[in-house]
This record gives sequence, structure tokens and C-alpha cells, in this order.
Amino acid sequence: MPAQVLEPVVRMKVDELFLNWLSEPSTQGMLKDYLRRIKNGEGIDASVGLGNEKDKAPVLSENNNTLSKKSLADRTLLPASAPSSPPSTALPTGNGRVGPNSRALRRSISTKRAQVRKEEPITPALSESIPKFYFPRGRPPANFNIDTLISRIEKIFSQFPHERATIEDMGRVAKACECPLYWKAPLFLSAGGDRTTSVSVHKFIAMWRKTLQSCHDDASKFVHILAKPGCDYLEQEDFIPFLQDVVNSHTGLTFLKEASEFHSRYITTVVQRIFYHVNRSWTGRITCSELRKSSFLQNVALLEEVEDINQLTEYFSYEHFYVIYCKFWELDTDHDLYIDQRDLVQHNDQAISQKMIERIFSGTVTRDKRVMKEGQMSYADFVWFLISEEDKKTPTSIEYWFRCLDLDGDGVLSMYELEYFYEEQCQRLEAKAIEPLPFEDCLCQMLDLVKPKVEGKITLRDLKKCKMSHIFFDTFFNVEKYLDHEQKDPLSVIRDDGEGQDMSDWERYAAEEYDLLVAEETANEQYRDGYENAFEPHVSSEQSLHTDKRHLFAIPSPHCSLDLDELFAPPTQQEVLTEGRKGHLTDTQPWCGFHTTSTDGPQRHCYGEQTFVPRGAEQRSLATNALLF
Repeated sequence: MPAQVLEPVVRMKVDELFLNWLSEPSTQGMLKDYLRRIKNGEGIDASVGLGNEKDKAPVLSENNNTLSKKSLADRTLLPASAPSSPPSTALPTGNGRVGPNSRALRRSISTKRAQVRKEEPITPALSESIPKFYFPRGRPPANFNIDTLISRIEKIFSQFPHERATIEDMGRVAKACECPLYWKAPLFLSAGGDRTTSVSVHKFIAMWRKTLQSCHDDASKFVHILAKPGCDYLEQEDFIPFLQDVVNSHTGLTFLKEASEFHSRYITTVVQRIFYHVNRSWTGRITCSELRKSSFLQNVALLEEVEDINQLTEYFSYEHFYVIYCKFWELDTDHDLYIDQRDLVQHNDQAISQKMIERIFSGTVTRDKRVMKEGQMSYADFVWFLISEEDKKTPTSIEYWFRCLDLDGDGVLSMYELEYFYEEQCQRLEAKAIEPLPFEDCLCQMLDLVKPKVEGKITLRDLKKCKMSHIFFDTFFNVEKYLDHEQKDPLSVIRDDGEGQDMSDWERYAAEEYDLLVAEETANEQYRDGYENAFEPHVSSEQSLHTDKRHLFAIPSPHCSLDLDELFAPPTQQEVLTEGRKGHLTDTQPWCGFHTTSTDGPQRHCYGEQTFVPRGAEQRSLATNALLF
């Protein structure tokens, strides 16, 4: 009869009991005695072994869960031919049954002993040798004496009246704190300067000591002093006092001081550019980690070294602000600082498709809730749009347009979504009498261009790895740039990308547009100067009897040889040096006259109150309230 195979659970129990029996001292002594007898050639008798071990063998009873003498006496003789096999014992019967508590105790003991044999213990020295590697607020410096720095700050405060510093004095305090100069406003406000006009030395030192004890790098310090109490991140409104101080005190923005109505426009532009480049998570909250990875703090440090703020093109350039605001002002026909879909369609001569405009106004890439409620885009959202439109190679712009193309939000651009946008492109090309490429052929070209990891599915990672993301996006929603790419030599595109690394597409666009705006406005000034001279009466030396100025519509003097036909003749080509731009005026008073806005001919302006955007040191202006018809 074959041996009965034990169930897995029963086998585990038998193994456990065997290990428990094998670990007892009496069993080990008995086995050593048997081994000695086998080596000497003596016979093994269970009764003899039990007689020798009678005094040592424990007596198991029902109460104390030990083996009974009867179970020990029932051992059989071991064959001499199998010395390696240990003697087995019969399972306890009902009288010698092991209790549940003792069984659990023995199981835990045997398990621990088995684990001790298999696993090597970890020494405390090995676990303590792992150094700390995560520092969310920066790595603490090795040799840094806070008291030395505090004494230096106290020395600076002692030079101020009553040891209190105003906002004008905080520049020296910031340098004593080993911080950039333009940290002065955040330091002043963090020490309670928003409630008083000055800060005492005790309040400032208490604030700065607490900052140094908890923050150990520039990013964490900047967030700590600029954020709201209890917050470890920065929101858009947190940057306003800091940027207002830059406007008030930087030498490169002296001309902007007097135009206070444009302070908020400039600050809004800079704030949006900061979040565009720094807030890579699109949460609207800048953390210490994001600030460390960006170049923002380096640009803040350069503010005190660079007099021309236009050299800081990444965030603070006034010329870039001027270009963005002029582009927005041209679209904002009612000048309420909001534009709708009909206004945005006019951007760049209707180059962007209507489907993409609708997708932008769906709220997928805008932060202002007014876009979804009332269908209007704010100036802040327009900053993101314009930068993304003119430079489609940056990570943020790729994410911007990927969100717009991803209609179902699954993180993958399907062929259906691409065909949806390409249909309008075909219609716009046919309207220009250009035969469009079939979608199947266009799709093959784009797949070869992007080389997605998964065939037929284009992900955000695929587009970021691709060097031609701008060509991909323009193919599906910008017909003008699509035609420009088609007319260029592919080798020249690759060569231009390799040579123009020092200047981004946005910087190149902003520089070109600013030069055009300056040239057009200069031409407008010369045109108006020449046009106003046409109204001056031409008085000869013999007839210079009356030279007093008179009103434009007053009755001409009989002593004046003024030709009315010559007076109201249209300006010559020499007088009009170049076409004007709508809204670009430099007059400081209401005026009436012709002003060219297109090549079709001059446009008529009526009297209207005008305000100005300073264009630079020359106080270049922009009409913001002119009435056109």
C-alpha cells in the first residue's frame, strides 16, 4: 500500500513539530549518544537509550504539555544501515494533546529560530551610516554662524534714525543679509512694513533669524518671505509688491514712473511670463522646487547689475511688454481689456483656424473663469497665447498646443483629432487657390517627423523629443506659417535651428516687431509734423503785415496769401514716409486730421482724448482712446 501523501497544511504542521522536537536539549543529547554508539559499532536499543536518558528526559503530561513516558517507551530500534535519518516520534494522542496556547508559543519560537538561521542580522552601524539626502528647504551649510550675520545687520540698523529702516533703506539691509538688492521690498513687507512706514531692528532680526533657521537656500528664503503666512508656495498676487518696487526703483524703468496707469499692465505681463516659464506644473502655484529649476532668481540678481532692463529678455524686458500690449490693443476694439473670439480671429491676418480659436476659448489653456462664462479672454491669458503662438519650441508652448489639440483629454493625439483640425486647413488653402495635401499623405509626413514611440499615437513626450514641433503644430491650425514652412528648404530649416540657439523664436519675433513699431511711430511723427506745416500760412516778406496765430477755422485775413486748394490738398508721398498703425499717436491734445492706417488710403480721426504708453527714453506713445471711423 503506497504511503499516504499528507496535505500541505498537515505537512507544515508535521515539519513544525519535528523542528520543535529537534531543538530540545534532551533530543540533541540522545542523538549525540546514538551517533557515538554507531561510530563504536555498538547496537542501538531504544530502551537502553531511554534508560540512560531517563533522568534527563522531560516527562510530558496533559497539564504541562510535555511528552509522556509511554510515548518515549514506544520508540523503535533504528536500523544501523540508515544512520543519517533521525528517529521519528508518533504524533501526540488525545491524552498527550498539545494545548492551543502552547502550540502557538512553540510555533513562534520555532519560526524565530528558523529566521535567525536563514537571515543575517543588520548591525546598527550599517543603518546609521546612510546620510540624510532630502532637504526640501535646502541643505544646511556646514559652517554658518547666524550670530555673525545678525550682528552685521544690527550694525546697519544702528545707522538709521531710531534704528528703524524705511523702504528706501532696505537696499543696504538686503545686502547685509547677503541677498540681492531687489529683495528689499519682500524683506520690508515680511518684517511688517506693510502696516507701518518703517521696520524696527528687533522685528526684522526676529523675522530673519527665523527664516535662516528654517530655510537654507535662496529659493526657500524667497518663497518664505514673499508667500502668504502658512503657505509654502507663491501665487500670482504675491509678486505684485516685489514688481512694483522694481518699477519704482529700477533705472531702466524711470520713464514708466510717470505713466502710473500702465504699471499694472507691465506687472501683469511680467507675472504671466514668470508663471509661463517657472510654473511647469500648471497649478498656478510656484513651489521651491520649481523656483530652483528655473532661472528667475538669477534674473532678479541681475536687476541691480544691468541698467538696460531690456537685456533681461526672459522676464523683465519692457520692449517685450510693449510688443505684447500693442498686439492686444489692436485686437481689443472696445478697449475694455477683454477680447472675444471675433477679436482673436483677427490676430495676424486671421492666420489661426476658427476651430483652434474655439478650442482656446473652451478653457483648456486659460485661467480666467470669465473665458468659459462670458466667452472673453483677459490680457493675462493673451500673454500666454502670444508667446506660445510665436515660439512653439519651448516645453510650455508644446504643452499649450498639445492641450488644445487633445480634444478628449486622454493624453494622446489620435488620427481623428488631427483630421478634425486639418479639415479647416484644407478649406483655407483651397480659398487661397492652393491644392491641399490629402490627409493621409500629410499624416504620413507628420508621423515621420515626430516618430512616435507607439505607432499611430502621438504623445506629449514624443513632441518634446521632436525638434520640429513648431512645424507639426502649424500644419494643423496656422495656415500662414504652414505655407512658410512649405516654401523653405528643409536643410535651411535644420541649419537655422542649429545656428539660432542664442536667440529664441520669441525673442527674435519681439525684436522684429518692436523695430517695426518704432519705425511706424517715427514715421507718424514726421508725417504729422509735415502735415501741420501745411496749415501754416505762406506769408511773403512784402506782405508780412499780420503774423499772429489764428484759429484753424477762422476767416482768413485779407493780408494773407493762403491758397485753400493747396491747404486741403492730400499729403505727398514724401510727407507720408510709411504707412501708419491704428492707434499709434503722439499728440498730447485732441486733434483732427488724416492719419494713415493702411495702404488703401488715409483714415479720418475725430477729436478724442488720448493716453500714452511710454515706449522708452523718447517717451514713445500709443493712443488708447482714439475714436476711429
